[in-house]
Amino acid sequence: MSIRIFVTGGTFDKEYNELNGKLHFQNTLIPELLKMGRSRLDIQVRTLMMIDSLEMTDVDRNIIVESCTRSEENKIIITHGTDTMCETAHELAKENLDKTIVLTGAMIPIRFGSSDGLFNLGSALAYVQTLPSGVYIAMNGRFFNWDNVRKNRQTGYFEELA
Repeated sequence: MSIRIFVTGGTFDKEYNELNGKLHFQNTLIPELLKMGRSRLDIQVRTLMMIDSLEMTDVDRNIIVESCTRSEENKIIITHGTDTMCETAHELAKENLDKTIVLTGAMIPIRFGSSDGLFNLGSALAYVQTLPSGVYIAMNGRFFNWDNVRKNRQTGYFEELA
């Protein structure tokens, strides 16, 4: 079983620029994280874009949907910014693909050391292998169905709607 990881950016892959004090993107850290986690899975990584999800457009979401549709793998993880992850999950769910798609991200950049990203990636890898076809969000050690989740901006955690 091969797993496809599509990288879209988000806090997950942001790095700190010491000169101007701003966060920016260079390259995805996913291969490094898989190595750090000692993953023994057959994983194919492809970077689709490196953007903050607040800047994501309908065109960007269409690229994500088309990439999932065309993917030979039926187990897909998407690293994504947490602010609009639910919107992208909704667009994917409308396609009703016979694939297991798990979106995950991080509240703190990986490079900061205290990030939740490695934990969320590990959880997503477990969930994508065990959940039935559908679209899910994996954050904070839990998985959520795409249509029953929101990011609580006060607590910084994802939670069920009902």
